[in-house]
Amino acid sequence: MSASKYRRILLKLSGEALAGGTGYGIDGETIRAIAQDVAEVVEAGVQMGVVIGGGNIIRGVAAAQQGMDRASSDYMGMLATCINALALQDALEKLDVKTRVQTAIEMHEIAEPYIRRRADRHLEKGRVVIFAAGTGNPFFTTDTAAALRAVEIGAEIIFKATKVDGIYDKDPAKHADAVKFKELTYLDVLNKGLEVMDSTAISLCMENKLPILTFNLRVRGNIRRALTDSSIGTIVKGV
Repeated sequence: MSASKYRRILLKLSGEALAGGTGYGIDGETIRAIAQDVAEVVEAGVQMGVVIGGGNIIRGVAAAQQGMDRASSDYMGMLATCINALALQDALEKLDVKTRVQTAIEMHEIAEPYIRRRADRHLEKGRVVIFAAGTGNPFFTTDTAAALRAVEIGAEIIFKATKVDGIYDKDPAKHADAVKFKELTYLDVLNKGLEVMDSTAISLCMENKLPILTFNLRVRGNIRRALTDSSIGTIVKGV
C-alpha cells in the first residue's frame, strides 16, 4: 500500500452501521468486517480514534419526539454508544488490535474516563482509542463529539463512514438523478443544508480547519483506501 496521507485520523461510525441489514442491535458479521478494516489501517501505522453513535439501540431525538424528556433520552443514547464501543473493542482485540475505551460519563468498571493527554499517549503507542458517551452532555450529537475529540487529539481529518459513497445534492436512494459532489466547502454544506454532520460539528471543523471525508463503509477496505486514494468519497474542507 502507498504511504498514508495522514498520521492520525478520527473515524466516525453511526450506530446504525453496526446493525448491518438487521436494522437494530449489533450484527456480528458486520462488526467483524469493520474491525478488520480498522485493523488494516492500524497495520499501516496510522493512529486512529473512533467515535460511534448509538442509533442502532436508541436515538435520543427520536425518543424525545415520542414524549420522553429530551435530556433523559439523550443520556440513554450516550449509554447506547458505550455498548457499541465495548462491542467494537471486543471485535478489534480478537484481531490482536490493542484498544482503549474512554467515556465522557465515568464508568470505571468498563472503561477509562476521557482524559485528553491519556488518549494522546494511547494513540502514540498504536492503540485504537474508542470514545464513547458523546460529549457527556445532552443536546449534543455524536457528530459534535467526533469533531470535538478530533480537534482535541490533533487528528488531521475526520473519516465519516456512511452507507453511501459520498455527499449528494439529494438522497441517491430516492432520486436517480442525484448528483455526487467531489469536494465541498464547509459553507457549501451549511448553506445547502446537506446532511453530512450537524451544523455544530461542521462549524467546529470549519473554525479549526479540520477536513471531513465521507465515504461508503459497506465497501470492504474503503477505510484503508481512503488513506491514499483521493478518488474515494467526498471531502469537505476550506476554500
